[in-house]
Amino acid sequence: MTHRGENENVARAAGIVGMATMLSRIFGFIRDMVVAAFFGAGIATDAFFVAFRIPNLLRRLLGEGSLTVAFIPVFTEYLKTKSRESALELASIALTFLSIVLVLVSMAGVLLSPLVVSLMAPGFLKNPEQFDLAVFLTRIMFPYIFFISLVALCMGILNSLRHFAAPALAPVVLNISMILTTLLLHRSFEQPITALAVGVMLGGALQLAMQWPVMIRMGAILKPNFHFRHPGMKRIGRLLIPTLVGSGIYQINIFIGTILASILPKGSVSFLYYADRVVELPLGVFAIAVGTASLPSLSAQVAKGLFEDFKKTISFSLRLILFITIPATIALIALREPIVSVLFQRGAFDAYSTRMTAQALLFYTVGLWAFSVIRVIDSAFFSLQDRKSPLKAAAVSLIVNVGLSVLLMFPLKHGGLALATSAASAVNVLMLSYILWKKIGTFLDTQFYSSVAKACVASVVMAVSFYLVTLFFPWNIEAPFDARVLFLSTSIAAGILAFFGTSFLLKSDEMVALLNVIRRKLKS
Repeated sequence: MTHRGENENVARAAGIVGMATMLSRIFGFIRDMVVAAFFGAGIATDAFFVAFRIPNLLRRLLGEGSLTVAFIPVFTEYLKTKSRESALELASIALTFLSIVLVLVSMAGVLLSPLVVSLMAPGFLKNPEQFDLAVFLTRIMFPYIFFISLVALCMGILNSLRHFAAPALAPVVLNISMILTTLLLHRSFEQPITALAVGVMLGGALQLAMQWPVMIRMGAILKPNFHFRHPGMKRIGRLLIPTLVGSGIYQINIFIGTILASILPKGSVSFLYYADRVVELPLGVFAIAVGTASLPSLSAQVAKGLFEDFKKTISFSLRLILFITIPATIALIALREPIVSVLFQRGAFDAYSTRMTAQALLFYTVGLWAFSVIRVIDSAFFSLQDRKSPLKAAAVSLIVNVGLSVLLMFPLKHGGLALATSAASAVNVLMLSYILWKKIGTFLDTQFYSSVAKACVASVVMAVSFYLVTLFFPWNIEAPFDARVLFLSTSIAAGILAFFGTSFLLKSDEMVALLNVIRRKLKS
């Protein structure tokens, strides 16, 4: 396949994942609006977010963040250099092994929930009621890791077979489940927020159930296989531990922030959670979409020895990400308070909660470029099956995060924790980019720098459009909801017109590609 054809595969797959993720994020925001309206930002929500973050962190590390990215390069190599049957045999072994590990991890998590919560949120020990609630919710939700990590393995198999829609749509089911259980069951429990925990478990089971029909249709019929000494499993195992740390650095840093936030004033954990949810929109829709789409292509190019094409795919993927991430950064900084206000300010979530969440959003957004770029840089290392470099960079990044968190958490409160996470992620990206450059040579071409420069110019014009809107329509956090929605809608519309209009005038390659896709869709 030509490099142009591989780029089209990446772009097409990124589009599928991006659209599915956008739908998931829309339902995710509806979910968070429901949670904010029913439970606000206080003791109960802090307990829930701590309890939910524990299995969610393990899911991203053990499932999506390590097993999936360690599995895809080896599985893809078997597909390309051996046979489909041998690749599916490896997948069956991986499924069997992971299922056993996850049952043991889930049982240990339920039994050790008091210890886990003590380590995760030591500040809760000062409030026995909050601590007990967090332990109770953790015990309900910990088995979620079993379902969702198996979903992540299915994602790795289906993505390697170039099917992206079903895994990307799975989170929609989780969000719908949490919304419905909150609305229908919140009066059924002594602690109303228990309904959310029930929704998490139900959503996890449903997400796994929706993958199997697609797996069968794709011919990926897996059976129990206990041949754990299989050479492919050994290679996956050698990649697993360093990948666990390297790919999960962002989540580990968020995890550290949660621990320290439990020591800060009431609501700090919730402020960081809601801000992280807003940052996850561009991160999930574009960065994770491109990273997910590029990994099978990069792995296939390495398996075939096409290293020049490999470098071009890295550059192309980074251009796609930054074309959206750069303006998204400017928009989130400029409109952080209106965005948080419109999304969450209702019911128990007041103007004070909006301001505190917007503060966290500002400091998270500073690192959005790093959170985004790392998805592709990590994919490059995983494709090369380099297990040492991500581990080294992750170790340095963790040290930076802990040091800066302790240094900044008291003068800047929860905002300092968000800033430390951003700085640590930037260190991770810069170190890995340098190591990758030393390993494969220059991988950013002149087209990359031209694309970034044009995106920066268009983003500056967009920022000017935001300023002009405020001259005619000043922002007021205490205004009625419809007035706040009108301000945000007007600002976003002006920003989109300014950015894409300027990109069109500058003949941005990404803008031209977008128009070509639209033209082909209209003709078909």
